[in-house]
Amino acid sequence: MKKKIFSGVQPTGNLHLGNYLGAIKNFVELNNDNKNECVFCVVDLHAITVTQDPKQLRNNIQETVATFLASGIDPKKSIIFNQSKVSAHSEAAWILSCVARMGWLNRMTQFKEKAGKDKEKASIGLYSYPILMAADILLYDATHVPVGDDQKQHLELCRDIAQKFNNDFKVDNFFISPEPLIQKEFSRIMSLKDGTKKMSKSELSDLSRINLTDEKDQIINKIKKAKTDTLPLPSNVDELNNRPEAKNLIGIYSSLTGLNLETSVKKFSGQNFSEFKENLSDVIVEKIVPISSEIKKLLNEKTYLDEILAEGCKKAEAISSEKIKKVHEIIGF
Repeated sequence: MKKKIFSGVQPTGNLHLGNYLGAIKNFVELNNDNKNECVFCVVDLHAITVTQDPKQLRNNIQETVATFLASGIDPKKSIIFNQSKVSAHSEAAWILSCVARMGWLNRMTQFKEKAGKDKEKASIGLYSYPILMAADILLYDATHVPVGDDQKQHLELCRDIAQKFNNDFKVDNFFISPEPLIQKEFSRIMSLKDGTKKMSKSELSDLSRINLTDEKDQIINKIKKAKTDTLPLPSNVDELNNRPEAKNLIGIYSSLTGLNLETSVKKFSGQNFSEFKENLSDVIVEKIVPISSEIKKLLNEKTYLDEILAEGCKKAEAISSEKIKKVHEIIGF
């Protein structure tokens, strides 16, 4: 039996190495496995939970699609579309918000992190967006959802909503409770300037991240300037525990080469960071520069990108409209 995979990426623009290793690289592997049916969504409705510039948002949607394609996701094998063009997502989110409980949402830690001290000024969309995420997943009968640590709680909420809907309306297994596909070791990539903070486009210094549109010289320069400590590289994994920058850089190397952390540590044991950084730069350049070149090429073919989205939207609409029609019948519309 095939796994039905659903996952989404917000069109924030400036996708970086953290996005690639944390999500997109995994999407490519899932796409290449013929046992999977994959739906990859550009979640533009999620993006507007914070203020967006409309023109920039449109560009970011196309850039996200270009990144999917440049990284190796095949639109013939997987459905690629943007969420706002398929109305069932918004409709299902409202219906499921009438099933979900306030107490459930109040427990969501990510809202507290994103809203910060000014919770009263945060949008209702930012508060309730885990329900939209549940709608995204449940509309496609997804059996599995790739998640990192920061999204596990939202997937649990999705499962709770599915179960409550099924129980409330006495429809066994109408909404499928999806299983998590936990990301592999080192899917969470940290800032090049602070190994305790997640790599992010919102950090002011561009030296804190490797952008997927960076060129060879930029990558080499950023790795050269990446923060490290004064000790040589360790001889075993345990020694990385109190060395966040070393752990992050070796983790990036391991993720890109497919080696486990232990093997990478042994390979560079006792070396100075300057030697290791040369090796790391080579690995990043080999993987990211071809993706960067392809993204730039595709961004000059915006009609093609729009065609990919339009075709994906047709396929997504066909699936989700059938599901929402059944939801109508169940709830009495």
